[in-house]
Amino acid sequence: MSYKLSLTGLVASLLLGTAVAQEAHPLLPTWKCTTSGGCVQQNTSVVLDRDSKYAKGAAGSRTTADYAAMGVSTSGNAVTLYHYVRNNGALTPASPRIYLLGPDNKYVLMSLLNQELSVDVDLSALPCGENGAFYFSEMAADGRGNAGAGDGYCDAQCQGYCCPEMDILEANSQATAMTPHPCKGNNCDKGGCGYNPYASGQRGYWGPGKTVDTSKPFTVVTQFVASGGKLTQITRKYVQNGRQISGGGTISSCGSEGSTGGLTGMGESLGRGMVLAMSIWNDAAQQMAWLDSGNNGPCTSGQGSPSNIQSQHPDTHVVFSNIRWGDIGSTGKN
Repeated sequence: MSYKLSLTGLVASLLLGTAVAQEAHPLLPTWKCTTSGGCVQQNTSVVLDRDSKYAKGAAGSRTTADYAAMGVSTSGNAVTLYHYVRNNGALTPASPRIYLLGPDNKYVLMSLLNQELSVDVDLSALPCGENGAFYFSEMAADGRGNAGAGDGYCDAQCQGYCCPEMDILEANSQATAMTPHPCKGNNCDKGGCGYNPYASGQRGYWGPGKTVDTSKPFTVVTQFVASGGKLTQITRKYVQNGRQISGGGTISSCGSEGSTGGLTGMGESLGRGMVLAMSIWNDAAQQMAWLDSGNNGPCTSGQGSPSNIQSQHPDTHVVFSNIRWGDIGSTGKN
């Protein structure tokens, strides 16, 4: 796996002449699609979140990111995120979070109201307790002011600060959920209005060898259907082995418009434009039980502990590729 030097980052470093070297962002081409014109390749790249991007040196100085050391690698239109990496022979957590950048070195703001998004995923190496997340936050394109690429993170849990969040895919090989988290001001729907096939009674739908066979790659298509300029439903479809799989789920309501904005508020955020984030993580406190245990999935207590994952699945990783967005029905075009 490899990545090419981002010319934007290189030119910026030469022009700025700052003491801190401008890092080269790994290229990750994506496609913007229309029903009339097909899909056009975008000159996009990825950047690590600031919290993981810099290592502190002497006197608090910063060094530019080593993407491979932080578990991130790109090849063609695919990005792979590793939870654990080797550091001086020892296996250590990296748990990277990255964002999609445009050629202007700002976050790409995807406006997805009455649009669709598709992405190919490989979750086969994600065991119980692990989460390969592909989602949107209503972050500022310039990192909230002038902080720059890698900065300005926010979500509906109010990490960084409070902002609407649309979880396209939180998943491992055993369970999945898609969850809108609208916000009205700083009042966010932290629990969200998720759809989890296992929790809905589809016990044979998601997993290795099941209807959506997570032992192999497949395509996730999410449609944000609007009527009269308002979001009316979020619909999920899957495509595997050239076949569309039904039963992916639909969300047609989401809490109170008065308190958190509801589905209408989520649609307003999607219309303004949101930033794509991708991450891999696990959870010592809950062991991801909210996603894959009990009524939410087939995993059992202890399987999802970080210590068990690190010892039994040290190579755990997720691959996202072939990211396309645009008119509903357009992203399947070449």
